[in-house]
Amino acid sequence: MVEKTTRKSGATKPAPASRVAAEPALLSGGNPQIAKGYGDAPVQAYIAAMPGWKSDVGRRLDALVTRTVPNVYKAVKWNSPLYGIEGDGWFLSVHCFTNYIKLAFFRGTSLNPVPPGTSKTPQTRYLHIHEGDEFDETQLADWVKQASQLPGERM
Repeated sequence: MVEKTTRKSGATKPAPASRVAAEPALLSGGNPQIAKGYGDAPVQAYIAAMPGWKSDVGRRLDALVTRTVPNVYKAVKWNSPLYGIEGDGWFLSVHCFTNYIKLAFFRGTSLNPVPPGTSKTPQTRYLHIHEGDEFDETQLADWVKQASQLPGERM
């Protein structure tokens, strides 16, 4: 427990509980800072720390990916949840920005239809989800299924 020394007496007293169990820090653009980890727990910690409306969308996205790819492998690396097939690499990442959530399909140019957002990386394509967007869950599930069947990105 963190202790604080008072100026007058020099005695120590426990810090308030709210300062001891701090929420994850939000990095630039509101992206949660979550320690690198594998499995569902770090992904759920990231989703819980997503600010405002993004957390609800994060839960919907995670549930959609888990339903679509029952054997999905999860991790948080570089403060972004990753979804993949164990031993075969990653097919999708999620990242928070100030005004949107970015989904990155690492082999996006191989999807049909190709997701709309372009990237500096030739094969990667993005889907940006803004507050209030009603994204097409059927299309997204189809992209997730297609992406999960392609060779994954090694990171």
